[in-house]
Amino acid sequence: MRKADQLYINGEWTTPVDGTVQELTDPATGRCGGRVVLGGAGDVGRAVRAAREAFPAFGATSPAERIELLEAIGAEYARRAEDMAQAVTAELGSPISLSRSLHVPAAQPQFHHAAEALGRMDLVDRRGTTWVRREPIGVCALITPWNYPALQPAGKVASALAAGCTVVLKPAQAAPYSALLLAEILDAAGVPAGVFNLVLGRGSVVGDVLNAHEDVDMVSFTGSGPVSVGVSAAAAPTAKRVLTELGGKSPQIVLPDADLDIAVSTAVLYGLGNSGQTCGAASRTLVPRDRLGAFLDALTARIDGLRVGDPQAEDTFMGPVVSHGQWVTVQGYIHQGIDAGARLVTGGPGKPALPAPLEGGHFVRPTVFADVGNDMAIAREEIFGPVLSVIAYDSVEEALGMANDSPFGLCGYVTSSHPGRARAVAEQMRTGYVLINDADFDFNTPWGGYKQSGNGREWADFGIGEYLETKSIVGVTA
Repeated sequence: MRKADQLYINGEWTTPVDGTVQELTDPATGRCGGRVVLGGAGDVGRAVRAAREAFPAFGATSPAERIELLEAIGAEYARRAEDMAQAVTAELGSPISLSRSLHVPAAQPQFHHAAEALGRMDLVDRRGTTWVRREPIGVCALITPWNYPALQPAGKVASALAAGCTVVLKPAQAAPYSALLLAEILDAAGVPAGVFNLVLGRGSVVGDVLNAHEDVDMVSFTGSGPVSVGVSAAAAPTAKRVLTELGGKSPQIVLPDADLDIAVSTAVLYGLGNSGQTCGAASRTLVPRDRLGAFLDALTARIDGLRVGDPQAEDTFMGPVVSHGQWVTVQGYIHQGIDAGARLVTGGPGKPALPAPLEGGHFVRPTVFADVGNDMAIAREEIFGPVLSVIAYDSVEEALGMANDSPFGLCGYVTSSHPGRARAVAEQMRTGYVLINDADFDFNTPWGGYKQSGNGREWADFGIGEYLETKSIVGVTA
């Protein structure tokens, strides 16, 4: 049982002034796994005030000083890596092997990446007697989702601190354990009081107050499109900057010359990994019609060999989804696919067979649909669960048309044995990020999407740039 009864504000662990206690469910069992205290409007006020008071001094630090601080945070994070992996597994239900191999290794280097990128950036551009300076924007509200509870806060915090900003972090209500640990890491690394503040709470309370607060200069939000509309509306009266990273319905285009083993691995790792709870999940696979049968046979065989179950077992590939509510949502989409006439290849409604301790967990059967029309809900809407849609095509032009026929544009995947052909297709995809074949995900490159997948970019120098204002000083003679 995990318990947390304090927030981190102005460099201290402090009792909320108007908090309530929330019980958190263990996704693997459905039983209570912890209790945390939630803050309210008064706590947001304290946190924003602390960040505002800390900003003049921290914003005036040199890049070299901030680089040193970021590297210290990264070193402390590495020391607490196993603690972070256990926290992610406890709150998300992620298999411990995935928490150790993906969640933490993606998050911890963000501080080094930010330090390295800051060292390459020239924050003053001298153009004769005009100087163009890039300066920290100020106090930033960072609002993060539950599906990558280590990576998302780390990436945002690293970029904001590199820029010289002070922050208030509001993590997802369903996944607070890793954020609490991050606060401990930042404190131990010597982040000055008020520069980082953590307020747990409901989006409808803490998030709404942060979005509208006149002393918050920028909001960085990762989450759903419908929620982002409210974020932007609340921020509009104060004209604050809003950075959003939203949903996706990412296609994998399997070209006619593709290695099917690589195509299947992409669908499994990037479509079913993390229980499909990935905004860039490869949830649509476009396959040449004459290779459809072979692809489905290989995909089904691979899925049949996956272990779904106990997140603490080292050989578990897929754990539960995060909550009962998410389980119900995913089940609804599976039923929609069946009702729409898609062919259920494997998986389907209900839970997989599990031992008694896990029967109450939020487990979903890995599910694959074929004969999917690109206009079906399962092919157009973000399910956020382990459900794959396989769509046949007759020409590469048709595949590209279907891939781009989406309100989203976050991520894409191309599988081909010809590097030049793969790159040419990738260049025509209307997405912010494309992976070719079995390339490893690069967490040190711009991340963000086109269309309704958001605006702005995160990570490395592009992420830092989002937290900077631009100032022109004209007539400099000394």
